[in-house]
Amino acid sequence: MKSTGLFLLIAVLVAGLLWGYGTFVASSRPPHKRPAGTTSPGGRRVEKSDADWKNLLTSSQYTITRENGTEWPNSSELTHEHRPGTYLCICCRNPLFSSKTKFESGTGWPSFYAPYVPNAIYTEPDGHRTEVRCSVCDAHLGHVFNDGPEPTGLRYCINGVALSFQ
Repeated sequence: MKSTGLFLLIAVLVAGLLWGYGTFVASSRPPHKRPAGTTSPGGRRVEKSDADWKNLLTSSQYTITRENGTEWPNSSELTHEHRPGTYLCICCRNPLFSSKTKFESGTGWPSFYAPYVPNAIYTEPDGHRTEVRCSVCDAHLGHVFNDGPEPTGLRYCINGVALSFQ
């Protein structure tokens, strides 16, 4: 009888943790402020109210791109996508990465060694990491690390939920 009670207690605790944690992890950082001097391809900008983003995006897309969330590893179909194409920002359709620069990093997230064009994205400090954002709409995309393949040596580790594939 004791083991059944212990099992139920553990099950309730795990369920509570999973419920509280949710499907995605969101940061508690304040709203994002775009760095001065950031440019985008063709000077294009997309700005929407928080309510408009919530209406436009799914719950998971909103959590990742507007609240700096992170999807679970290997949860995106795009992680192992191998067809030729372009990866676009889910919020504004800005071309972000080409399939030509995609590689299997083994991390569980779509990884690229270079953006589609240099100013398709911008980066900024995020504690001990470097955050990657869309230069058109400021969507949080993921992070970049210095352990990628040549020719850049970079690994743009991007949330698949933040991307659409074309």
